[in-house]
Amino acid sequence: MPTPLRTLPLLLLLLSTPLTADDRPNVLLILADDIGYEALGCYGGLDFQTPRLDAMAAAGLRFSRAYASPVCTPTRVSLHTSLYTTRHQHTIVLPVHRGTKKTVDFQAMPTFAQSIRSTGYATSVTGKWQLATLEYWPDHIRDAGFDSWCVWQIWLQGKKTLRHWNPTLNQDGQVRDDIADRFGPDVLVDYVIDQMRDAQAKEQPFLIVHNEMLPHDPIIATPEDRRLGRPAKLDHMIHYMDHLVGRLLDAVDSMGLRDNTYVLFMGDNGTHEEDFRNPRASEPGQRRHTRHTRAGNVDGGKFKLGDAGTHVPLLVWGPPSVPAGQVCDDLVDVVDLFPTFCELTRTSIPEGLSIDGHSIAAQIHGQPGPTRPWTHQGIGKEENLFDGSWRLFRQSDALKDARSLPAEPNADNQDPQAAAARDRLETAFQTITP
Repeated sequence: MPTPLRTLPLLLLLLSTPLTADDRPNVLLILADDIGYEALGCYGGLDFQTPRLDAMAAAGLRFSRAYASPVCTPTRVSLHTSLYTTRHQHTIVLPVHRGTKKTVDFQAMPTFAQSIRSTGYATSVTGKWQLATLEYWPDHIRDAGFDSWCVWQIWLQGKKTLRHWNPTLNQDGQVRDDIADRFGPDVLVDYVIDQMRDAQAKEQPFLIVHNEMLPHDPIIATPEDRRLGRPAKLDHMIHYMDHLVGRLLDAVDSMGLRDNTYVLFMGDNGTHEEDFRNPRASEPGQRRHTRHTRAGNVDGGKFKLGDAGTHVPLLVWGPPSVPAGQVCDDLVDVVDLFPTFCELTRTSIPEGLSIDGHSIAAQIHGQPGPTRPWTHQGIGKEENLFDGSWRLFRQSDALKDARSLPAEPNADNQDPQAAAARDRLETAFQTITP
């Protein structure tokens, strides 16, 4: 049938309009496993070597007060759903390593990846997916909003698997059989780079959540350790993780993607203190696992609701609009990443969806933005609110004086400022309901 005359002008316009690539920005989140703020030199850390992360901070933006829950599952569910632990109720580690049939229901609690994927983004995820046992829930990752993945399948045929050497990695539904002699974190970085190249070739924006498996124990020899013939140490695992972050930043640069790609680095919880052996433990004021910063000693870490267990690094690097070398002191909660990613990718948050975070996109671009009065963290039956100076625990009713971090002693009940903080935070707790 001939084309109706009235449609010819529109048809000619479409044919004469050059096709252009989707100019929406890319987002790459690197979520490291078990690393507190004090492990990075750019945060004043003195025990570990992190040259690439320090350079990332120098060329980008460092958030000095970012917080998460003190263990992986609560943090990761809060990340994907923008819900406090009180509301999503995943307050302990989901026992995927024991093959649990329990799962995180991302249909009942929508994710940012679901929304961003619906707008045409290529979405992928890597590393530790401790949110479902894939043998029982093979479509869980796709349902969560990711079309492609290369993740550690923690449970396989009744046994827990390995993540580092001889890794068991599930890529898009199939366990890879070509990586037995490779180091798992290296394989994941290769996958991320391949995903970026594929999206670039298709002129499609990408969202990648790279769950870096380092430096989570067991403490193992990295490829660098094997090459140098030296023993495995947490220090070396952190240094190798730093090297892998550098590989990803170099890849973004070499592909010409930096001007339109936001790269974020964040920890999921504090450092597992038992993995660090303090060489100064015999000195006065030192403990076996004390870490050191220019501001003072850090004791505690993963599993604990104090500053050492919840204060994590957050760096942003990429487009020229990210101010180089600046530090933002605004409080940031992991739940804030959901609306931030949506704003950066020009994605609307579903109407009627209740979330607990607010976007920090303005701060990422060096502008004043909405600030939060406190952050919320939870593990097990306990939770706390931290307002930057005081930390109140809901169940125990303990109040910590955090005005001189990393020291965090019990508050003086006779201090009028402590009493005012308690009243303020107790009132805030009433607004956080399941």
